[in-house]
Amino acid sequence: MAIIHNTTLKPTKLELLTSWLPTRPWYVGTGAPALTRTGGFRLDDPAGEVGIEFMVATDASGPDPVHYLVPLTYRGAPLDDAEHALVGTMEHGVLGSRWAYDGAHDPVLVAQLLALFEGRVQAQAQSLTDTPDHEVTHSYTGDGLPSWDGLVKATDDQDGTELPAPGGTTLRMHRVLRPTAPDTAPPGATGHVIGAWQSPDDTRARAVFATLHPAAPQL
Repeated sequence: MAIIHNTTLKPTKLELLTSWLPTRPWYVGTGAPALTRTGGFRLDDPAGEVGIEFMVATDASGPDPVHYLVPLTYRGAPLDDAEHALVGTMEHGVLGSRWAYDGAHDPVLVAQLLALFEGRVQAQAQSLTDTPDHEVTHSYTGDGLPSWDGLVKATDDQDGTELPAPGGTTLRMHRVLRPTAPDTAPPGATGHVIGAWQSPDDTRARAVFATLHPAAPQL
């Protein structure tokens, strides 16, 4: 169970993201973003070592707000061979130095996300300890997913982040969130995770955060 500490972070998560987001191929802004944290959820690391957060960061710098999914992991030491995925380092008022990574490249986050698809773990509230987030819904209609082997080979493009998943499937994280009808299953996907955030008009918006797609048929 992740414990949420009411303490300080220097720099803050949003300060790190302000410089990191514009370096991503899926960033649609034209300059520095003006970010607020508007939603998301957490997952627990079974080993209790890694913080796992799926943050929705809303950018108000352009004519219309843009909502980004930013999966993050927080570690007490650098992750081996993951310099390319480092978002930045922070000083936590309780835990000390923390290394923040783009979670799409972190095997702990990916393993727990796959478990969420199958309903083997429960999404947790973003800012409360030991509180399930019932707004997060999930579905998976394929065969049981094999165990994650710990290797992450994620690729970013203009539409999001994609990586091979167990059983020949493909996992896709949707980085620019587009509100959809509640629990609308994406066409062609064998699994999806839907989450929520607070819109600028004070309503709750929902969108597909991640999808699983079946392996292409062999010709």
